[in-house]
Amino acid sequence: MPTVTKDLVELYAGSDATALAGLVRDGQVTPAELVETAIAVIEDLDPKLNAVVIRSFDEARAEAARGGLSGPFAGVPFLLKNIGSQWKGSRLDHGLAYLKDHVCGYDSTLSARIRAAGFLLLGRTNTPEGGWCIGTEPRLYGNTLNPWNPGFTPGGSSGGAAVAVASGMVPLAEGSDGGGSIRVPASCCGLVGLKPSRGRITYGPEDADLWMGSVYTFALTRTVRDTAAYLDAVAGAEPGDPYTPPTPQQSWLSLLAEAPKPLRIGFAQDAPFGPALAPPVAEAVADTARLLEAMGHRIEPYRLRCDLERAWWDYNDVVAVETAAEFDRLAAIVGRPVEEHELAPFNWSMLRHGRGMAATRYAAALAGIRKASQLLGRELHAFDVFLTPTLTQPPRPVGYWSMEDGDRERYLARWSDAAFMFAFNISGLPAMSLPSTRLANGVPIGVQLVGRLGDEATLLNLAGQIEQARPWAEMRPPIRAGA
Repeated sequence: MPTVTKDLVELYAGSDATALAGLVRDGQVTPAELVETAIAVIEDLDPKLNAVVIRSFDEARAEAARGGLSGPFAGVPFLLKNIGSQWKGSRLDHGLAYLKDHVCGYDSTLSARIRAAGFLLLGRTNTPEGGWCIGTEPRLYGNTLNPWNPGFTPGGSSGGAAVAVASGMVPLAEGSDGGGSIRVPASCCGLVGLKPSRGRITYGPEDADLWMGSVYTFALTRTVRDTAAYLDAVAGAEPGDPYTPPTPQQSWLSLLAEAPKPLRIGFAQDAPFGPALAPPVAEAVADTARLLEAMGHRIEPYRLRCDLERAWWDYNDVVAVETAAEFDRLAAIVGRPVEEHELAPFNWSMLRHGRGMAATRYAAALAGIRKASQLLGRELHAFDVFLTPTLTQPPRPVGYWSMEDGDRERYLARWSDAAFMFAFNISGLPAMSLPSTRLANGVPIGVQLVGRLGDEATLLNLAGQIEQARPWAEMRPPIRAGA
């Protein structure tokens, strides 16, 4: 078993996934050394942060020892989210005691692509129960804490993934996003979080889509180049997929190197609904707009006309029905229906709401989100990129997003913080959160770039410009590997 030295930890923690893969290819480190280093870092940090809730260390060691790894990320440690992706032989429980010890029987297409890229799976990261929350505080595993300031949420639902990447446990981890669940934790933890275009990542082979194409699985990273390289590794539709966005002729990674061109960029100065933008959030957007203007881009303030508040409630009616359908599916796996005491009160309220909804109301909610999607696409088509805050308010204290609140309407009303998130789930447009600034309490806040359908290339190129102007990868939280 390789010895984990301080120098190796520093090298590991200071490198993104692309750099680590390069070190493996050049023979400077071995996959076994990277796996042992990642395990040592997780065992050191996780008692403080609670990010990694399912571990497959022995399997990763065995895979590294077998050798013969190939792919662009050969030998790089990786973590899946504890929801969604099937990985044959791995545990998956969605943060639910109801599903505890369930083991995946097959690989989803995305997981097969992750394997083919050469990643070594070390386990799964914490997620809120069932995933419909922008904090990470499940009953089953307990709270995940922000490495920048443990008193504040790391965001959710991919909060465990964000914490693992921000603290240096792994350089890249899987996230998924049905209403901001990649972008919110990216903002709260100072990371890059891309939600790709609808259809960019296949749901296959079992699913055609999820939530009418409004759920997206991708990753959280520390660098734009890792995001582009990962997109190259896992993107692509399968025959019969219902959504197939346009794909560039070149790789997304190579497009990062293209000379930037002047863009027409709209930016939001107001919240679509709920409280006004918090002053530091408004300033983060304004500061980014000034930076982009100084780079030669054309910047225009713009207020969305689409009624996103109405669309939010329509979307949650759809989500409630999808929740009910999901628990019917799980009942067939578990062998019995879920019981009230097995769910957080908010999730039980969503389940009941979905089961009691009239089919005509469900049809109206679907029509509502489709119309909002159409309006958003029309409004924003005039811009190459649209700039918004990621969250309208700074990260909330731990406990604010507790799912122990069983008042469905009251709980969902709090989500006005994420008013700019779900809009781009239902519309299918690509959107990514980038680090912007840090508050006096040390917690980061991010800004969001939104592109046209299928145009991740422009988003990534612009994000690369911002990263070059204001490098963020060197900024590391107090609780981190090697500290």
